[in-house]
Amino acid sequence: MTSIQDSPFPLAFEVDTLPDAFRAPVNGTTAVRTTARALQGMQKEAVVSIGPTGKIWRMVCDEGPYLNGTDLAPFPLAFFCTGMVNSYMAAFCNLLEKYDISFRQIRLKQDNYYSMEGSAIAGTMTGSALPVQLQLEIDSDADPVQLTSLLRQAVDSTPVGALLASVLANSFSIRHNNRAISNGRVEQCPPIGELAHNELFEALSPKNTRDTAEIISKIRSAAIHEGVSGGVGSSLASNQKRVLHMQGICTLQSDGMRETLVDLYSPIGSQFRFLSDNSVANGGQGRAPCGLAYLNAGIAFCFLTQIGRYAHIRKKLLKDYFVVQDMHCNDAGASASADMNAIQTHVWLDSGHDDDYARQVVDMSEQTCFLHAACRMPVEVIIKAISE
Repeated sequence: MTSIQDSPFPLAFEVDTLPDAFRAPVNGTTAVRTTARALQGMQKEAVVSIGPTGKIWRMVCDEGPYLNGTDLAPFPLAFFCTGMVNSYMAAFCNLLEKYDISFRQIRLKQDNYYSMEGSAIAGTMTGSALPVQLQLEIDSDADPVQLTSLLRQAVDSTPVGALLASVLANSFSIRHNNRAISNGRVEQCPPIGELAHNELFEALSPKNTRDTAEIISKIRSAAIHEGVSGGVGSSLASNQKRVLHMQGICTLQSDGMRETLVDLYSPIGSQFRFLSDNSVANGGQGRAPCGLAYLNAGIAFCFLTQIGRYAHIRKKLLKDYFVVQDMHCNDAGASASADMNAIQTHVWLDSGHDDDYARQVVDMSEQTCFLHAACRMPVEVIIKAISE
């Protein structure tokens, strides 16, 4: 498969089998290994392996008109937004159950903001993560002050809450044209050697025969606007000064699944629907990816987008590129704060250029990646609770 159009599969499905080299280890912490590759244009494909549960999910990603994408699948930040709000919802519902607080309806509305400013050619372009707005809407007889306090506790108890509250020095290894090379500016981590990633992806197949087409789906297409801020091709400009804004609304369904609708407002993007479920070990049925799976896919997808965007701006295109990303965290549950370790990302680049260019690609991609920015700087989550 070289594009989403070529695939006979839905946008997301549970994977049947996976070689050990691509599986997350089970070593006492919550380990997640994400392998992601570039497809045609701005499309990408990822396999996310969750260590403690053994769950493996395949997902695909695309970009909208603002990056000249085909807009067939969600953009990277939609995955991260979905992972955040679903993690918060799962932890919050656990607390409501713990304290025997009843409710009739519940949803979380989350607004994420990011900024991009500077010149890619001059090396000054930098991505940043801005404060998150999180609003609780609940039909309950409980005290709103107590609900707000419990939501704050829920946020702090999740791995993504730990990620946003921490200052993480993420590290990288680089393999360029089939050779391990030294890093440039970014932190170095031990390389893991060569991996046959294309063979991995081509062998993927769904674990279940039941219809999984609705795990991720497109609800509404972006309007096409030329020559305006946030319009067609606007995010490919070599000089940037802009703020991105998206909103995710997560609703708890009667069957225990969570539905999240993500809208991209700036730049001008589409609306996508995600379903999420807890693993059996965490009280769910494992019918869809958990929040942590979406989070990890989002980080890998966003980094790959920055690789492709930088290569496009520099007019020095890459023949192939993919990453293997490892996250380790301690999910303390709703009773305590979680811990998050720095993320390790192993980068493979195939180009007709020298090693200095490969280092520049990784350095600038980390510098402009919104989600690596969310790791290297504290990001405030501002909470507002509303009882309906």
